[in-house]
Amino acid sequence: MRTEFDAELEERLTRYAAIDTQSDETSVTSPSTGIQLDLARLLVRELGDIGAKDVTLTDYGAVLATIPATVAGAPVVGFCAHMDTAPAYHAEGVKPRVHRAYDGGAITFPDAPGLVLSPGNAPYLGEKTGDDIITASGATLLGADDKAGIAILMTMARALLSDRTHEHGKIRLAFTPDEEIGRGVDARLPADFGADFAYTLDGADPGELTYESFSADAAVVTVTGVSAHPGWAKGKLVNALHLAAKIVQTLPHVTLTPETTEAREGFIHLYAQSGSAAVAKLKFILRDFERAGLAEKGALLRQVCETVAATEPRARVTCEITPQYRNMRYWLEEDMAPVDLARAAYRDAGLEPRSVPIRGGTDGSRLTEMGVPCPNLFTGMQEIHGPLEWISVQDMALATKVCLSLVSRTAQP
Repeated sequence: MRTEFDAELEERLTRYAAIDTQSDETSVTSPSTGIQLDLARLLVRELGDIGAKDVTLTDYGAVLATIPATVAGAPVVGFCAHMDTAPAYHAEGVKPRVHRAYDGGAITFPDAPGLVLSPGNAPYLGEKTGDDIITASGATLLGADDKAGIAILMTMARALLSDRTHEHGKIRLAFTPDEEIGRGVDARLPADFGADFAYTLDGADPGELTYESFSADAAVVTVTGVSAHPGWAKGKLVNALHLAAKIVQTLPHVTLTPETTEAREGFIHLYAQSGSAAVAKLKFILRDFERAGLAEKGALLRQVCETVAATEPRARVTCEITPQYRNMRYWLEEDMAPVDLARAAYRDAGLEPRSVPIRGGTDGSRLTEMGVPCPNLFTGMQEIHGPLEWISVQDMALATKVCLSLVSRTAQP
């Protein structure tokens, strides 16, 4: 069913998605890539144009803005979406395509002959016959993660600012950089945001309401061998690459990798490796829903490193583990009011809320840990981080309605 928001959401998402905003975990700057500021500056201008107040681009790359209250005494509610796209797949030169009134069949891609999106490999697509579907062209991801969230919040903001009869308290918006590399919430953001509680727009299927996320650590294993000329290496060379391979092969592959786990099972994921015979580096992410399980995975990785290092005393193996974020449930379960408000808003939109643990994290995970309770709402994004990524415009419209209902409910006694 077409809604009053469809055209605006389609226009915003296709325009935002075409702007390259990929983040880079190897960068030490904030934001990690200057190109994210291209979208940030655009949002600053657009927020000013629609009448938002206190529009700010912070020195750490976040865009903040206020929608002034129309009623007094309501809590300050925040909404958050991230500007960066994942470094896991090509994201430069995105060419969004709109498939109007989807006919239920296969969707093909002009820049990737042989690539097919269909209900066969994306079952939820089979429920979207008649909807307007947005994809990329096959050579890149789309970036609906999380530019769909941005489009929804900008549409909500425009609707509220153009009709001041809508009752709501003060609303704060935050568009953050670097969420995909775990650096989206700067230490200064909670105070600058100034929300009593908030919601991230970074979820998938309509009806999904997330207040449980992974707890997450990052790990870097560095293997330093002994370099020698290969022609005269006997008894001298210690090949760091061989030792790195032993570490990978010693870790459990059947029970502890992303491709062999699901639901509430955690994992140890090797996602990058580099180096030479002299020095090799392995990068892991560790994930579990419980603190104890996460600690066990870190201990296992360290134990494997120590075991392999013991086989070659001339080598040096280090394992550095860094905290990333923690399960937001630990804090939200102490006060479920933000979750209960969202459940009511879902039902206002005709959706039955489903609370499923997210096998990942959002800026809401960090914000919640830092004192701003922040569950995660759906956007409709599907098949993210790859060339088959797609979204229904009508699902985005549902999310917009949920946000409008939510701000109304926060203004009620």
